[in-house]
This record gives sequence, C-alpha cells and structure tokens, in this order.
Amino acid sequence: MELQQMRYVVAVAETGGFTRAAERCHVVQSALSHQIARLEKELGARLFDRTSRSVRLTAAGEAFVPVARQALAAAERARAEVEAATGEVRGRLAIGAISTVGAVNLARELGAFRAAYPKVRVSLRMDMSDGLIERVRQGALDVAFVGLVPGARTAGVREKVLARGELVAVVPPEHPLAGREWTTLARVARETFVDYAAGSAARRQREEVFRAAGLTAEVAYEVTTVEFLAELVREGLGIGMVPEVFARRLAGLRIVRVRPAPARTERVVWSALGASPAAAAFLARVGVEVGT
Repeated sequence: MELQQMRYVVAVAETGGFTRAAERCHVVQSALSHQIARLEKELGARLFDRTSRSVRLTAAGEAFVPVARQALAAAERARAEVEAATGEVRGRLAIGAISTVGAVNLARELGAFRAAYPKVRVSLRMDMSDGLIERVRQGALDVAFVGLVPGARTAGVREKVLARGELVAVVPPEHPLAGREWTTLARVARETFVDYAAGSAARRQREEVFRAAGLTAEVAYEVTTVEFLAELVREGLGIGMVPEVFARRLAGLRIVRVRPAPARTERVVWSALGASPAAAAFLARVGVEVGT
C-alpha cells in the first residue's frame, strides 16, 4: 500500500469522480484508476461503486478514507518535523473556520503568516463547526476556528477557548423591535426565524436557551452562512440571532439584545496528536502556545 494510492482514493472521494480526481492530482485518469484498482486488489475489497453517472464509496471505502486521511496527514507531519529540525518551517497548513470568526482577524493573520513563512502551503476552508471539527479529527485540517455552546465537548481534538460572548437578534430597520435596545426571549420567540441547519452547532447555541425557557421558534429559512442569513433578514423574511461581535459588521440591520441571551464560546481546535510545526507557528500568532 502506497501513500500515492491513498491520495488518489481520497481525491476521488472528495471530488466525486475519477476525472476530477486525476485533474487535482495532476495525473492522467488511466494511471489513477490503475493505482486504485491495484489497491483494491491488495485490500480484497472494492472502495468505490462506479456507475456511468456517479462514483460512490462502498462500506469498505467509507472505512478506508478517514484512516487514509490520517495516514497522509501523518506523512506530511513527519516531513514537516524533519524540515523544522533543520531550522525551516515548511509543509502544509490547512485551516478551517466558521463564517462568524470574531476572536481573531483571520484575514490579517493569514497574510502575516504567509509573509513570515513563505514556504508553507496555506489553505482555508469555510464550513460549519461540526464539519470542521471532524476534519481536524481526520487530519484533513490542521487548525479550525469554531463556535460552540459553553460546555460542549470536542472529543478527539485539542482546543482552547478564545472568547466568550452572546447571541443578539438582528432585524431590518422597519421591524417593530428595531427601535429597542433589548427585548425578552419570549418576545423574539413569536417571530419567524432565519437560522442555521437543524442539528448544527450554530443552531444549538440558540436552541439550548430556548429549550431551557420552555420556548420554541418557527424556523422558516435554513442557511449555512451568516451572509445569506443577513440577506434574508434584510428582505424582511424573518429575524436572526448571531454573535454580537459579528452582528456589528452586518450593514443595514439593527441589533437587539435579548434576555436571557444565548451564550457562545469561540474556540480553536487542532489535532489530538499535537500541532505540526506550521500549525504551532500559526497558533502562536493568535496567542495559543502548544506543544508539538
């Protein structure tokens, strides 16, 4: 079993096809297909179900891909550790972040890091907190900035709380609540909501305090980004609840504090195996000292 074969399998799983995977890996499709077939023969199991229209992971493939990601990350880490031992930080730095990062100026830190470590390959992926934590756990990401309810556990990764805050309601200027500095949770519960997907960490931040108060909310619109949430609220389709530190950036909306307010912690997470040299250097920039 070779690392290159693992890369090919992961590429097919992530792109959803052999052609796109070959393009990503900069090889001809026949070579990629041949190597995956060799690996399947060695494993004694098919990793993909192939049809004329789609490529899907088999049960064996679903089991293989997370471990392959971890193996590839470990190989990358080994190379980076050797390079760091010679005095040069190189390798990969794959960062994940939610769209409402407020504890750090991520764009500024990324720019400064790239200038300080030009030989590190930096990438950024935006997603919801649960997905980002899972990708850190699997080794697909090195560092992720997430938002969770206080007390939420993040098994399989290391973490540090960067900030604690509250959610506030955001409403359009013509809304009856727009002129108020604050309102009650019971009052906002009467509104139609624009919210994140059911089951997501972002949604749970609001739902837990509603549940504790014996309240429910009508969620008519589910979104995955705060930018689209804000667009729908501006159109008067509902109200939203977002982190107070981020709400100030949403032009054309009014902020209304809510009591009792849903609480939120912003955290940075990294591999349970420790931070790679590049990840440790980046974390140090945002005030997190870790052992490798």
